[in-house]
Formats: sequence, C-alpha cells, structure tokens
Amino acid sequence: MSRTALRICPLCEATCGLTLTIEGTKVTGARGDREDVFSKGFICPKGASFGAVDGDPDRLRTPLVRRDGELREATWQEAFDAVAAGIRPVVERYGANSVGVVLGNPNVHTMAGALYPTVLIAGLGTRSLFTASTVDQMPKHVSSGLLFGDANAIPVPDLDHTDHLLLIGANPLESNGSLCTAPDFPGKLKALKARGGALTVIDPRRTRTAKLADRHIAIRPGTDALLLAAMAYTLFEERLVDLGELAPHIEGLDELAESVTDFTPEAVSAACDVDAALIRTLARELAAAPTAAVYGRIGSCTVPYGTLASWLVDVLNILTGNLDRPGGALFPQAATDRNPRPAGPGHGFQLARWRSRVSGHPEAKGELPLSALAEEIDTATPEGEPIRALVAVAANPVLSAPDGDRLDKALGSLDFMVSVDPYLNETSRHADVVLPPPPPSQSPHHDFAFNTLAVRNQVRYNRAPVPLEPGRMAETEILARLTLAATGMHGADPSAVDDLVIGQTLGKAVREAHSPVHGRDPQELASQLTGESGPERRLDMMLRLGPYGDGFGARPDGLGLARLLAAPHGIDLGPLRPRLPQPLKTRSGRIELLPQPIVDDLPRLREGLRREPDGLVLVGRRHLRSNNSWMHNVPALTGGTNRCTLHIHPEDAERLGVRDGAPVRVKGAGGEVTAPAEVTDGVRRGVVSLPHGWGHDRPGTRLSHAAVDPGVNVNQLLDGSLLDPLSGNAVLNGVPVECAAVLTL
Repeated sequence: MSRTALRICPLCEATCGLTLTIEGTKVTGARGDREDVFSKGFICPKGASFGAVDGDPDRLRTPLVRRDGELREATWQEAFDAVAAGIRPVVERYGANSVGVVLGNPNVHTMAGALYPTVLIAGLGTRSLFTASTVDQMPKHVSSGLLFGDANAIPVPDLDHTDHLLLIGANPLESNGSLCTAPDFPGKLKALKARGGALTVIDPRRTRTAKLADRHIAIRPGTDALLLAAMAYTLFEERLVDLGELAPHIEGLDELAESVTDFTPEAVSAACDVDAALIRTLARELAAAPTAAVYGRIGSCTVPYGTLASWLVDVLNILTGNLDRPGGALFPQAATDRNPRPAGPGHGFQLARWRSRVSGHPEAKGELPLSALAEEIDTATPEGEPIRALVAVAANPVLSAPDGDRLDKALGSLDFMVSVDPYLNETSRHADVVLPPPPPSQSPHHDFAFNTLAVRNQVRYNRAPVPLEPGRMAETEILARLTLAATGMHGADPSAVDDLVIGQTLGKAVREAHSPVHGRDPQELASQLTGESGPERRLDMMLRLGPYGDGFGARPDGLGLARLLAAPHGIDLGPLRPRLPQPLKTRSGRIELLPQPIVDDLPRLREGLRREPDGLVLVGRRHLRSNNSWMHNVPALTGGTNRCTLHIHPEDAERLGVRDGAPVRVKGAGGEVTAPAEVTDGVRRGVVSLPHGWGHDRPGTRLSHAAVDPGVNVNQLLDGSLLDPLSGNAVLNGVPVECAAVLTL
C-alpha cells in the first residue's frame, strides 16, 4: 500500500518542496508540493528523479574498512575503532595540521553537513581545511567580507520585483540558481519579462538562459571584471551615480572613482571583445531602470579576476542605489541566523591569517585552496609536516580539483584516510574507512545554508519520510561519532557533541546584551528544548534564538520547532526587506567600497588591458540533470543532451579539421583528454566547452552506470597553478588549451 510524504529536495540549491510516493520503504515517485510556501509545486528533472537517486543500488549500505589492502564490509564499531586508531597517532606524532579535512558540495545539502563539520574541525584544531568553495564561490565570500565585513553577507537579486536584471557568468535555467536560492528560476525570469522588465545575459556561450534574454553579450572568457569596471567608470563619468538611501552607509566613493579611471569602455573593449558603445549602454540602462540588480555567478568567480568581478557586481548595485532596496539586491534573513545584533562597527574581515605550507597561499574564510591539496600531501618542506591523514566528507576532489592524476597519487600515499560517502568513487576508493550515510529519504532536512541566500524569507523542515533501515546509521550520528573518534573522545555517547554545542551556544547567548535570553540560566533554557534527537534540539535552539524566534518565551508568537512541525509545507516569512546597516560588520560600520586588498589587486587587472588574447580557451558548462560529479550514476539523469562532449564553434572546427561527433584531443597545462566534438554556434569563436564532474573511468570504484559512459575529467587539463590570488579560487574558465582532431583509421 502506498503513502505520500513531504521532503525538501536536497539535489540542488533551489530547495524545492516534493511530495514523495512511498511503497513500503521505497520511494516510487516524486512530484512538486503545490502547497510548499516557497516552491509552490515547481520541480525539475533532478527532483523528479528523487526515487532513482535514493534507491541507487550502488549506494553503500555498510561501512568498509581496509584489511590486507582491500576494502571489506565491517561493523560500525569496527569502523570507528579504525578511525580512532588511524587519526589519533598522526595528530599526536605530527601535530593537528597533519590532518586535513575536505568538505564537498553535498555537505551543504544535508542537516548533518551543516551541524557537525565545524565541531570536527575545531576539535582537531587543524588549519588544513579544504572545501568545494575554492573551486566555486569563494571570490563572492571574499568580496562580501571586504565590502560588508561578513563573508556570509551575500546580497541576492530580488527576482520577484526587479525591473532590470543583468546576469554575468550565470546560467540559472540549467543550474536552478546558485548563491541565489530560487525555486522556478525560469519562471521568475519569464515573469520579469512579462511585467515589462529587461533581462541581459553576459556569457561566452548562448545558454538556455541567454536564449531567453532581451540581450546576450558573448564576452571573451575571463574578462568580466574589465567590463564591469568600465561600467562603473561610465557611471562616474556620466554622473549617473545615485546612492539614494545608501549614502549614509558608504565610505570610499571618491577613492573608488579614482581607482577605475583607467578602465574606460574604449580601453577594455578589445580585451572583452565588446563594443565600447554597448558597454556604455549597459551602464546607462542599469542606472535608468526604476529598480535593477546585477548578479554574477560561477562563470565570473572561476576566472583570474574572480574576487574583483564579484566585488564589482556589488559595486554596480551600490552605485545605482540598488543595494538593499526592493527590486534590487537585498540581504536575506534566515530563521536560523543569529539574532541580529545592534548596528555598529564590527571586527571586520581579514585575509591571510595563515598560509599554506608549500606555496604560501593565503587562507580565506579559514580555508586553503583545494588546488593545493595534492602538494600539501606529497611535498615535504622545512615549514612543517605534510598532511598525513585526511577526513573527506561528501567530497570527490579527484574529479572536482585541478590535476586529479596528481591528487589521485597523493591520496594513495597517505598514512590514513576516512571518507564519509554513499559511494565508492574516484576519491573514496583510497580511504581506509568508508562511512556511508543513508539515502536522503531516511534523513531529516532543513536548509541551513540556502535559506541565507533565498529570494524570499521562509522556513521549512521535514522529518525523515522513511525510517532508517536495519544496519543503517543516521548521517548526524555518523559525523558525531567521527568527531569523537578523531578528537580523542572515541566511545563517548554521540549526544555529547550536541550537548556541547547547545551548552556553548546558550552560554554565549545569555551573556549577549542584545539577546532575548540575556541574563537567563543556560541549563534552564536547555531543559526547554524540544525534539526527538540532538540535531532537532539544536534546530529548535537556533530557531528560538533567531530573528523570528520565540526567545524561549520572550516573544510568544515567535518560531520554535513545535510551530515549524505544525506547518509541514513551511512558514512564509515574507519578501526580502532592507536591512542596512545591521548586516555590516566592517571596522567602520559602513560599506567599505575600496578595501586595501582590492586596491592591491587592481594593478593586476590593469595589466589585463594590455594582455594579448589567447588562442582557444576553455570554459565549463552545467546541465539541468547534473550536479557536479555526484549524479552520473543515475540512468534517468544521464544520456540525451547530458553528455560529456566538447562544444566547439563551426569556424574553429573547420580550421582544425574537426568533424561533429569525431574525437578531439584537448591539451592544457595539466594534461590532455580526448572527447567527442559537438560542433555548435552556441559557443563563440575561440572558445571550447567541456562539462564538469565527468571522468568516471578509474579502477576500484563502484559506479556501475557512470562507468559505462565515463566521459573525461575536464579538470585534468589544469595543473592547479592558476588561482585568483585573493580568494585562492581555482581558475577553471578562460584557460588556454590546444585542440586537435584525432586521426582514426
């Protein structure tokens, strides 16, 4: 007999509400939840395939422990015993930094990934932290930290109300949006046009999003910051700057105007391959629109000037008075955010508090570049011990980081490795212990991270729609036990981790004068928490202390877990609202338009004005049915248009003697790959494109469907030396490559 249950989709950043059909313990169908307060019934192919993802037969069901060189099934007790025996001796002999932690993209799609890794890292005391952020969005964190004093204060476009939207390096019709959580992004763009608004897309590819636009500008890859700087120059030169209500919150306006004087539209035109008159038109239209928002994403982050481009996106929103106003770009307010502190100066944001051991890369937001992981393992220096043990949580850097071949070999040299992963993939195959979390139907869900980036304030929570199977362990318990085993507390009850966090959080809250629980007894507050588990008690605590919370009785109509459980389709908290100056944590308490690290990096951008364009350059691409490397084992999400092909312009193909469907050898600084050509005018001349996340052809994995059509690892073309210097983000787009037709008999 079938039943239905609700579940927020964890397969991309849109966080759509799903209604699952369940027969026994098997998910047999998924459709959009029409009553969901946020997504209102929208669903994409990934969400529709929830049952296939959930029931993938290649998912590991029991822990694996390496014995006599082979990974074999083991009990949970044996697995955690092995973790404690593998990590603690490394820490005690070589120090905390000899243990690396790698966090992958799926971490932010689970409750466990949001609640436990920070405790693990703090308990280990390691500075060897690497995450997917530095092959993705770290430039946006850094630019937000420098501008606003908080690396997580990221303004998002008010899609439902804006009159003019400029997208640069973003393809939300394929990605469903990123750093901008918006179910039915396509529908929101169509609604923008239907109400008379304008959509401009700047992208070297004619993506599905570009086809929807009123204007598509096929910019030369990697020159986004130059074009944005020229737009800022035009706003100053033509006296179009209008800060509006932002004026009291701004410092550095005159200095900013001086800093962009070299970036005239005429000066940047050749480098960007965009007509100077068109650049001026873009700036004028932005200034003239009743409301407008500029939104940049991965295409503008994973380039040599990623942080400068991310900074300039917000600079343009500021100069046109569109930051922090309806219809512009606003700061979301999630229900689990900390209770807002009074506005005023903060501690600010600092880069390079420490550096990587081998190449001296500066940390950003507590992280080192993922591109540096291999050298931190395989290179000895006098400055400290290499990484000898690794904890990888939902991470597959062999495919997601540059030069996977080198990292593949480096992982094989570790003294010990533990991987939390449902699959034996290209990275986890090296582990000494693999701890498999249950499928998503057997896990509760609340979006801690994505609600801080949502285009409408709301809150939703689902308990697990399917009970844990016998022999399974909740992902929250896996990470709690992993934390205890890795930090010298092996054998303690996993609830000790939650109790520790609750005690520390409430202890701090009662000491804060602005807190709704100021002066109260933390133990008495802890006794009021509700929930069936430690994670639920922590969620209840965060809701009650948060901006909409009940303050443990101080605000009777406020939020808590009980009220959220009574609203299975979520609670709408209203549209985004102006919040300045409260989000600002800079030392001045104002938006610092021209922070010193930006000043120091601008000469590098000026050099870009004189750089001769490369020959062929590589860009990546996304597909609606993929999310990085973790969905290619699901038949329903591969095949058709979702293939690993090299997009190449017809004129480039003719010049190189490349035929559609024929193999092409692509060579970069890190190596070479061969992929079938897909000749298309969807890319501009001089640009080729390969999708990210493929290359499932390494031995020792258990990805039976992905191995049938493995594709190639685009990141093998990179040697890891190209980084945005401020953020440490890998340069994945605009990379020079050589292409040649493969001669066949």
